Amino acid sequence: MAIELKDVEHLAGLARIAISNEEKKILQHDLEEILAYVSQVTKVTAEFGAPTVGELHNVMREDTEPHAGGMFTEDILNQAPAREGNRISVKKIL
Repeated sequence: MAIELKDVEHLAGLARIAISNEEKKILQHDLEEILAYVSQVTKVTAEFGAPTVGELHNVMREDTEPHAGGMFTEDILNQAPAREGNRISVKKIL
Protein backbone atom coordinates (compact mmCIF):
# COMPACT_ATOMS: atom_id res chain seq x y z
CA MET A 1 0.00 0.00 0.00
CA ALA A 2 1.42 3.37 -0.98
CA ILE A 3 1.40 6.11 1.63
CA GLU A 4 1.57 9.65 0.29
CA LEU A 5 3.32 12.54 2.01
CA LYS A 6 -0.02 14.28 2.50
CA ASP A 7 -1.15 11.24 4.54
CA VAL A 8 1.94 11.52 6.74
CA GLU A 9 1.28 15.25 7.17
CA HIS A 10 -2.33 14.49 8.13
CA LEU A 11 -1.24 11.91 10.71
CA ALA A 12 1.31 14.34 12.13
CA GLY A 13 -1.43 16.95 12.40
CA LEU A 14 -3.68 14.50 14.24
CA ALA A 15 -0.83 13.66 16.60
CA ARG A 16 -0.10 17.38 16.98
CA ILE A 17 3.58 17.00 16.18
CA ALA A 18 5.76 19.06 13.88
CA ILE A 19 7.97 17.04 11.55
CA SER A 20 10.48 18.09 8.94
CA ASN A 21 10.35 17.07 5.28
CA GLU A 22 13.16 14.56 5.91
CA GLU A 23 11.21 13.03 8.79
CA LYS A 24 8.10 12.85 6.59
CA LYS A 25 9.97 10.74 4.05
CA ILE A 26 11.32 8.43 6.76
CA LEU A 27 7.86 8.06 8.31
CA GLN A 28 6.34 7.43 4.90
CA HIS A 29 8.72 4.50 4.39
CA ASP A 30 8.17 3.18 7.93
CA LEU A 31 4.39 3.36 7.61
CA GLU A 32 4.48 1.48 4.30
CA GLU A 33 6.51 -1.31 5.96
CA ILE A 34 4.12 -1.45 8.91
CA LEU A 35 1.09 -1.68 6.63
CA ALA A 36 2.77 -4.39 4.56
CA TYR A 37 3.37 -6.42 7.72
CA VAL A 38 -0.23 -5.94 8.87
CA SER A 39 -1.35 -7.10 5.44
CA GLN A 40 0.67 -10.30 5.86
CA VAL A 41 -0.85 -10.96 9.27
CA THR A 42 -4.33 -10.36 7.86
CA LYS A 43 -3.69 -12.88 5.07
CA VAL A 44 -2.57 -15.53 7.56
CA THR A 45 -5.60 -14.90 9.75
CA ALA A 46 -7.89 -15.17 6.72
CA GLU A 47 -6.16 -18.38 5.62
CA PHE A 48 -6.42 -20.19 8.95
CA GLY A 49 -9.56 -18.49 10.18
CA ALA A 50 -9.98 -16.33 13.19
CA PRO A 51 -9.68 -18.10 16.53
CA THR A 52 -13.05 -18.87 17.98
CA VAL A 53 -14.11 -18.64 21.57
CA GLY A 54 -16.80 -20.75 23.11
CA GLU A 55 -19.93 -19.42 24.71
CA LEU A 56 -19.39 -16.10 26.42
CA HIS A 57 -19.77 -16.02 30.17
CA ASN A 58 -18.98 -13.77 33.10
CA VAL A 59 -15.55 -14.61 34.50
CA MET A 60 -15.91 -12.35 37.53
CA ARG A 61 -16.43 -13.91 40.95
CA GLU A 62 -19.67 -13.53 42.78
CA ASP A 63 -19.81 -10.47 45.01
CA THR A 64 -19.85 -12.17 48.40
CA GLU A 65 -18.02 -11.73 51.71
CA PRO A 66 -14.88 -13.89 51.53
CA HIS A 67 -14.47 -13.81 55.32
CA ALA A 68 -16.18 -12.49 58.42
CA GLY A 69 -16.34 -8.70 58.68
CA GLY A 70 -13.72 -7.14 60.95
CA MET A 71 -11.56 -10.24 60.87
CA PHE A 72 -8.41 -8.30 59.96
CA THR A 73 -9.30 -4.87 61.37
CA GLU A 74 -6.88 -5.03 64.30
CA ASP A 75 -4.01 -6.30 62.11
CA ILE A 76 -4.50 -3.42 59.67
CA LEU A 77 -4.91 -0.77 62.38
CA ASN A 78 -1.78 -1.98 64.18
CA GLN A 79 0.25 -1.31 60.99
CA ALA A 80 -1.08 2.24 60.57
CA PRO A 81 1.18 5.10 61.72
CA ALA A 82 -1.65 6.66 63.77
CA ARG A 83 -5.16 5.66 64.71
CA GLU A 84 -8.25 7.02 66.40
CA GLY A 85 -10.32 4.19 67.84
CA ASN A 86 -11.13 1.84 64.96
CA ARG A 87 -10.02 4.31 62.27
CA ILE A 88 -6.71 5.24 60.68
CA SER A 89 -5.81 8.85 61.50
CA VAL A 90 -4.50 11.00 58.63
CA LYS A 91 -3.46 14.64 58.30
CA LYS A 92 -6.10 17.14 57.25
CA ILE A 93 -5.38 18.22 53.67
CA LEU A 94 -7.92 20.97 53.15
